[in-house]
Amino acid sequence: MLRKKSQISQGRVLFSPNSIFVSSVAIIILMFSMFLTELWQLNRSWVFQGHGASLQPQTMVLDESHERLYVGAKNTLFSLSLDQLTVFHHTILSAGSQSALMAHPPPHAASPTRQLNCFHFFQQSECANYIKILQKYNQTHLLVCGTGAFNPICALARGRQFSLEGHSIMSGRGRCPYDPNSPCTSTLSRGELYIGLYTDYWENDGALCRLNNQTYTRTERDDRAKWTQIDVVYAITNLFAVIPDNDDRDDDKVYFFFTELEVDAEGVKKAVYTHVGRVCANDQGGQRMLVNRWSSFLKTRLICSVAGPNGMDTHFDNLEDVFVLKNKDGKNPEIFGLFSTTSAVFKGYAVCVYHMEDIRAVFNGPFAYRERPEHHWTPYEDRVPYPRPGSVINGGGFSSSKDFPDEVLRFVRSHPMMYRPVLPQHRRPILLQTEQGGRKLTQIAVDRVQAQDGHYHVLYIGTGTFITIYNKDTDTMEEVLLEELQVFKCPHVNAPQQQLYVGSEVGVAQVRLYQCDLYGSECADCCLARDPYCAWDGLTCSRYYTAGVYNKSRRFRRQDVRHGNAVQLCNGAEERLVYSVESNSTLLECVPRSLQARVLWFLQKGEEKLEVSDERVIMTSHGLLFLRVRNSDAGVYVCQTVEHGYVHTLLRISLHVLRGERVESVIHSANDGEGQKAAATCHPSMGRLPGPSISPRALVPGPKSRLWYKDFLQLIGYREAQKEFLQRNGRLHLGCF
Repeated sequence: MLRKKSQISQGRVLFSPNSIFVSSVAIIILMFSMFLTELWQLNRSWVFQGHGASLQPQTMVLDESHERLYVGAKNTLFSLSLDQLTVFHHTILSAGSQSALMAHPPPHAASPTRQLNCFHFFQQSECANYIKILQKYNQTHLLVCGTGAFNPICALARGRQFSLEGHSIMSGRGRCPYDPNSPCTSTLSRGELYIGLYTDYWENDGALCRLNNQTYTRTERDDRAKWTQIDVVYAITNLFAVIPDNDDRDDDKVYFFFTELEVDAEGVKKAVYTHVGRVCANDQGGQRMLVNRWSSFLKTRLICSVAGPNGMDTHFDNLEDVFVLKNKDGKNPEIFGLFSTTSAVFKGYAVCVYHMEDIRAVFNGPFAYRERPEHHWTPYEDRVPYPRPGSVINGGGFSSSKDFPDEVLRFVRSHPMMYRPVLPQHRRPILLQTEQGGRKLTQIAVDRVQAQDGHYHVLYIGTGTFITIYNKDTDTMEEVLLEELQVFKCPHVNAPQQQLYVGSEVGVAQVRLYQCDLYGSECADCCLARDPYCAWDGLTCSRYYTAGVYNKSRRFRRQDVRHGNAVQLCNGAEERLVYSVESNSTLLECVPRSLQARVLWFLQKGEEKLEVSDERVIMTSHGLLFLRVRNSDAGVYVCQTVEHGYVHTLLRISLHVLRGERVESVIHSANDGEGQKAAATCHPSMGRLPGPSISPRALVPGPKSRLWYKDFLQLIGYREAQKEFLQRNGRLHLGCF
């Protein structure tokens, strides 16, 4: 099915804690291309279209405690229900509306005077209040900041009542960009706002800042460097959080991931690098120098490259997006970075994974030093002052960073760079796209999924036209393309509680993470998909639940994400061992699940299969009934079903026939007599009936019996098969049953 693909704008991918990736020698691809109408038909997607408002999907915030999704927009803030986006939503209206909720002009709408002044210098569409900052301030309030027609402004909004606090209006300078198109990333931790943005009107001063009611701390301004993109990443307790090093909260760190454009003294562009920066959460700046500046800011290069011939590596230096995947140990999340090349000739994309312990080790390693910008970095080998620059205030006679000696502050100002870079897991990307004319990768999110054969990482990647979903095994370096979805023409993504929330300027869509029904009604198709969300339950391809969630029919769940071995899972028939006594009747049970399936029986003779055809053998709905077993009947019997041309082997039964004399010799004479009494109640003209000739009690092991007696228990209990045989032959006598 071919359809025209439309362009998608960039965005960011986020997951909630309750929801939710590496190229290999063998790459197996199974792809579904689905469009919005198809998602609706499958009842897999719900859409909120924003009522004509231009949405700001980068401001989407999940509040799972109140089951709400907050989305910023042009002059508007929406509160959406997590159940179905199209059913329940609330809106804080613009100031010009007659039904405005506030007596005071709310800060999300630019004043008329400000808009008129803005019209003289900018396009009319830009002269509005675009919500750029939206963070949970506490359990009851949200912090909302907007561009305010190039005059940033902030306020608090009540979550439950969903109304703005008029008395909380404040200037947004330093908290929010001026330009609606300016990039920024933020988080709120312990009542303090961390933000990466351009602080000035002309976007010449890129900074990483922290703001609270009393202080304003930021990185030093460096006219030789320019921030091309800033991604502030934190994730532990919530979607964003300060990453702790240990259980001491005073030792917490804040990590920044950003792309930096280096220029020389003449202002000529030199290179673009991706860095990870770090500051201490309790950093208060210096007393005499570095006042209101970070006294602990350090940075190092983040490497994502592919080895090339003659030692010439291909580097992916431009950071597109970052995702932090939390684990049980809140101190060691995994960092997933989406990178692109900076070359105008060759365009490629890569995903690299970093361990938090590797990042910490680099910051605890040697500092970098170079005399001039055109020189190479070398390790700093002189004495490092005490306390170590970039460390937290932890005893040593220092109550805050303002007590640090000037020697320490001078060192951290002149040596913010670490010598060693951070290398990715496996020293290579886990996902690579280098094809000429390939799609643009813009966003990434990761879900860790528990499957039957282990844990897997599922990558959700915005590709410019679709959301591409990969299943990644980070140990064997193999990727499986699971699905491609076109939810919007311009998507962003965000997902909580097994739902994927895709945001764009035109709407927000809610998409279910699992789509097991797409894999059809065959076991082989379900297993070959290698989707960790799905498994074959014996009847359909359905959602896979981990142990302890839904325990019923657990033993029938078939899933092999690592290898996708459908032959073993779906065609690997069950094997049974059946004992029978010579001259007795025996039923080889085999019941197909489908009533439309035709059952065939074969006798395995070496490599050949001979179809069973003997007047002593009757094919019943319960299986293969032997009226009188002979020694020559011993062998391997294969039960197969045929339905719509599909042949499936259900069962292989190994039939062992025991001589009657041997059985009689090992059964106690008393029990044997009791068995004869039970048989005497039948009419003598009936002859030998199908079924075992030995009484059930006769087969109960006595004190001196051997354990193998229990093997004969399966010779009894076939009353329904006997009834069916007698009814067909018109010889049913009720006294026998």
